[in-house]
This record gives sequence, C-alpha cells and structure tokens, in this order.
Amino acid sequence: MIEPQIPERQAQLLAYAQGLAPPSGWKIEVSGDAIIVTAGPPVIHQHNLLLVRRQFDAHRPADLMPSENTDLASPHTGKLRNPDLTYIPLTAVELGGNQVPAELAAIAVEIVSPSNPENDLVGKVRDYPQMGIPLYLVIDPREGTLTLHSEPGNGAYHRRWTGRFGDAVPVPEPFAFELATSELLRYPADRNDL
Repeated sequence: MIEPQIPERQAQLLAYAQGLAPPSGWKIEVSGDAIIVTAGPPVIHQHNLLLVRRQFDAHRPADLMPSENTDLASPHTGKLRNPDLTYIPLTAVELGGNQVPAELAAIAVEIVSPSNPENDLVGKVRDYPQMGIPLYLVIDPREGTLTLHSEPGNGAYHRRWTGRFGDAVPVPEPFAFELATSELLRYPADRNDL
C-alpha cells in the first residue's frame, strides 16, 4: 500500500510540534495547519476519566494496555493527537519514545473540554478516522451526552451511537461490554472557567 505524501508545510509543522516541550500538564496536538495547545483538565474531567478507565480496564484484551495522554502520531496524514485515554498494544513499549503510531490504537476516549469543545467534537471526529483509529468515544460533561463513533473508512466514521449520561454505551470488540455512565458528572452550569 502506498502511503499518501503530506505537503511539506504540514511535515514541517508536525516536526516542529514534536520538538516542543510543553509545560507540565499541557499537551500539544497538530491538525491541518494548526498547533493546538491545551491546559490540564479540571477535577470533574479526571473523575469521569477514572470511572470510564476502570470499566475499560476490566474488559481490555490481555494484549492491550491503557495509556493516558499518549501522543498518537500519523505522519502520513500530518496529524498528532493526544487522547485522554487510549488502548495500545503492549508491544508498543518496544518502540520507545513518546509517540505511538496512531493506527495501533484500539480506541480514543475524550472527555470534552469546556474551554475548547470544538477540538473534541469536530476536529478529532475528522482526524481520528483519517489516522486509522477504529473507535472514538466522546463524553461531554457540558451537555451530559455520549457519542461513540465507529466503522472508519474513506477518512470518516460511518456509524455513530449517541446517548445521555445514564445510558449504557455498547462498546464493540475488542472490548465487547456495555459502559455504565450513571455515575458520570456534569460540569456545573454556572462555571465557564473549568
């Protein structure tokens, strides 16, 4: 299979971003012609991520390991993304370094940021299927909603399940379980600075 060539500008931007050293708690991503720098998440975000991770950990295949805030690199698309939670093969450790090829990820899980929701709800819905990530779970504590994107092909996801906090999310193989969401917390309605 011949990998598509990315424009030189995107290759330079990706190389530049990969050489940056963000302050502790910050992460750097690349999408198109943009470098996206985001601050560390609020406590509610961390609470929700813990609830989700515990359930995924209980159903993960033995050959996958959880990883939080791992750089998933896709040089052939010029994208570098950093999901809140992903599951990658144990063999990825042998690659060393701080990045994992995006196509090795079994899923990307994002808790929507109140300060930059478009990054998770638009940008990553566009980028993750192009990067070869088969499942993308979006948890939005602003609205109390959940979306599971699946069946990537031709640069887009072709199936979408949506629900609300309290609904069971039907997570397909390789995890094959129903994610309980009744204990997920919403962001306070009167707080925009989370």
